Amino acid sequence: MGEHQDLLKTAIEAARAGAAIVMKAHGTGRAIPYTLKGQNDFVTAVDRESEAAVVKTIRSRYPDHGILAEESAASDPGGSIRWIIDPLDGTTNFIHGFPVFSISVAAARSRPGGSTGDDVVAGVVYDPLREELFTAVRGEGAFLNGTRLQVTGREDLAGALLATGFPVREKRLVKIYLRIFEDLHNATQGIRRAGSAAIDLAYTACGRVDGFFEMGLSPWDIAAGSLLITEAGGAVRDFGGGTEYLASGHVVAGAQGIAKSLVEFIARHYPGEAAGAK
Repeated sequence: MGEHQDLLKTAIEAARAGAAIVMKAHGTGRAIPYTLKGQNDFVTAVDRESEAAVVKTIRSRYPDHGILAEESAASDPGGSIRWIIDPLDGTTNFIHGFPVFSISVAAARSRPGGSTGDDVVAGVVYDPLREELFTAVRGEGAFLNGTRLQVTGREDLAGALLATGFPVREKRLVKIYLRIFEDLHNATQGIRRAGSAAIDLAYTACGRVDGFFEMGLSPWDIAAGSLLITEAGGAVRDFGGGTEYLASGHVVAGAQGIAKSLVEFIARHYPGEAAGAK
């Protein structure tokens, strides 16, 4: 087993450890108490307990690796691998009992030569409600419960089904987003909003939707799902058509032609250098 497969094995175990916490709370039938981190940005004790379980699993095998997780301070001991973790993607859904949420765990390697950013080398998006485990290793393909994934063959937006999420934590982006949404609504067969970016990316990778776009995301929302898509033959881009989506938080994804068309449509409303700015 190679290094990246070892990382994937740990990511799977970590995601399942977090999911056990989440599902125990989900199954009680009681209201989930929460606190407010920021505007429309909620956190529950379940988020924190899931994250602790994920991090504990990773630390037991890789104590010197860096950690970037949603609910705790970043830890970067200076090694070449950093774990990017969302212990409960879809917290608002979870609070309300809406059955769409996931655990996202990715391992990313620092770029050589002093370049900024990370390259994701192993990733997991786990939907514990449906027991769907999406996995990918760089250069080795993407899988759903062991079955290889492939993005759809659709290459243009006419007839496409897209997934999206609203920029609920970035109110300054809402007007721009709604103009983009209207343009794409008129150009496609439909747009779906489920409330978990990690699941949206996983569904894009397995062909349940043709493409995805969203603004104002964080690295832990994107990291694992982005690898699923590229390993399933698709493309992931920032709004400027580049690959700095982990930094910008603005993402388009899908089959190669779909991603290209999404960048072109979005540029009508969000052009130039601003496309790369969060």
